Parts: sequence; C-alpha cells; structure tokens
Amino acid sequence: MLQPPPAIPGMREEEIDTPALVLDLDAFEANLDRMAALLAPTGVKLRAHAKTHKSPVIALQQIRRGAVGQCVQKVGEAEILAWGGVPDILVSNEVVGAAKLARLCALAKIATVAVCVDDAQQVSAIEAAAADAGIRMTVLVEIDIGAARCGVPPGPEAVALAQRIAGSRHLIFGGLQAYQGSAQHKRSVAERRGLIDVAIEGSRRTVEQLRQQGLACPIVGGAGTGTFEIEAASGVYTEMQAGSYAFMDADYARNLDAGGAPVSTFRHALFVLATVMSAPRTGLAVLDAGHKAVSVDSGMPVVWQRPDIRYVSASDEHGKLDVGSETSMPKLGEKLRLVPGHCDPTVDRYDWYVGVRNGRVECLWPVAARGAMS
Repeated sequence: MLQPPPAIPGMREEEIDTPALVLDLDAFEANLDRMAALLAPTGVKLRAHAKTHKSPVIALQQIRRGAVGQCVQKVGEAEILAWGGVPDILVSNEVVGAAKLARLCALAKIATVAVCVDDAQQVSAIEAAAADAGIRMTVLVEIDIGAARCGVPPGPEAVALAQRIAGSRHLIFGGLQAYQGSAQHKRSVAERRGLIDVAIEGSRRTVEQLRQQGLACPIVGGAGTGTFEIEAASGVYTEMQAGSYAFMDADYARNLDAGGAPVSTFRHALFVLATVMSAPRTGLAVLDAGHKAVSVDSGMPVVWQRPDIRYVSASDEHGKLDVGSETSMPKLGEKLRLVPGHCDPTVDRYDWYVGVRNGRVECLWPVAARGAMS
C-alpha cells in the first residue's frame, strides 16, 4: 500500500516524520554533474542503472545531463520508466516467460527497448514474442567475464549466439553485456583493476571475433560505480552502467583510491532519517529504523557526521546505537541521518524520496518502481 508522504515542501528537516528516505539535493546534483564531466572526454556514454533509484524523475535528470538511457533488471522497472517518459531502456538481464516477454514487447511500441540473453532458447522465445507483437527487438548477448553469474563464455559461444540473433527477421543484434559485478567492492585499486583487465580482454576478444564474422557490435556495456573509470578508458566499452554513484552508500565509500585513502569521487546524498525512540542508559540509544527501514546486507549503516556513535545492530523496528560517551548521548526525539550500507535495497523500502536543500524540504518524488520484481 502506498504510504502517505512523510513531509511537505517547506517543512524543516527536523519536522520530517521518520523513518524517511532523505535525498540531499545539492550532493545528488553534484554527483550527476560529476559523472557527466568524467565521461564527457572519454566519448563513452552513460546508461545509468535504475535499479538503484527506481524513479523516472531521477532517470530524466540523468538523461538531461547526457545519459543515453537507463538500465533496469526487471520488466516491471522498464514499464515504470517507459510510462514515465524515459525513451531508451536496456533490461540488462535475462527475461524468461511468455507473459514477461509479451509485456516487454508491448513497451517497444512506446520506447526503445533491449534485453539480454545467454541461451539459444531465450533467443527463440524472444523471437516468437516479437513476431506476435509485430516488432523487432534488440537483443544483447551477455558474456561472463568473471562474475560467475549469468552469461556465456567470451569468444566462440558468444559469437554463435550473436549470429543466431542477427539471423532472425524479428531480432536485432545489439552488442554485448559485459558487467563484472564482483569487482565493484574490492577495496584496493589493484584488486579492482586486476578483475576488470580480465573483463576487458574477454570483451575485446569477443568483439574482434564478431568483426571477423561480419557482425558489428554497437554496444559493449557494463561497469559500475566502483570501476567505471577503468572500463571507460579501455577503448572497448561503449556504455557505462553505474547506478549507485548518484547516491553513494557506506559500502562504496570503503573502496580505496591509489593512495590508500577512501574514494571521494562522489558525495553521500542518500540518507535514512531516523528518530531516537529510546535512550535508556548512558552508552545506549535506539532508533526507529531497523531491518524494515535500512538494508544491512552490506554492513550496518553509518551515523552521518557522528563518529562518536555507531549503529551496531538491527531488529525489525529498532536500530541499536553504541554511544561513545555521556557527552555524545543523543536526546530522546533527536533525529539522525543514517548512510545506508547498500542504497539499492534501502530505496526499495520506501514510497517517497524527500528532497532536502539547506535544511528545508524542497520536493517529494515517488519511488515509482518500488517492489517491481517481475
């Protein structure tokens, strides 16, 4: 059920009802501008990943800054974006099942839509759905370049699948999906670069073998917030699929730069605002934000700008704080910002973004694709 907004424009931040998903608009806009500036000299395009934000409002802001479109993981996410006016969408995932494919093909009549495959049976199913809908669907071959999740091996197997797509009257071969997700949160530059170098080599080799068979490869897509600068400089990748950069979470902030310091390319912009609901004794306080308010799959959230307070454990509706000293004790009713460990699943817990600037609520945006699992 859609929840009522926790705030109204003009309200002071401390008046926002909690738990609430708060977006620092200055930091958020700076992150969008920073990514656009970093990619502009490379000639590589941004196809930002909407599984992070789940919002046509945010997608269109990224597109206004030069993004070619959006990635999604689910047909339901693609529907929300297309209905919200996003013109170019890649489902950077496999889609299986007649009902889902029919929905995807219907979207192709109002937006440019593409999808990924890693099996000839998937190609046949998409071909049949496209024929029924009277459209031609763009299809990318996903290659496994080290993540050991989806994808065929780089090289001949990927080429054979591309040839199958290109040979269909109802399909268009769109290129390669080559995302190395397991590299994104490796802490050192050397670790991240080592994994991405393998991904680049496999992608390069596959593109060359496609060329030898007379097949152009318009898209080589992949990369995330942790590694996009490496892929963008490769001369192989054409589209970056970073998503978390717009918000930044506590786990990405643990990545290190070449000097061994935390990466500071992007600013923390997304927070869960929570209220101290109990302070029963010195050293202990409890927030009204537990598992149901903030994801802990990538570690506990960080209390923003309060190094003297640690969020140490979560239950369904409670977040337990370890307070360093008596002078650090937050007051009952005090509101604290939390930096989520993982922004994507945290966003999916909320119906609204509360956009804040200079301590005031400026806007409310719906998390329109919340819960879009199919």
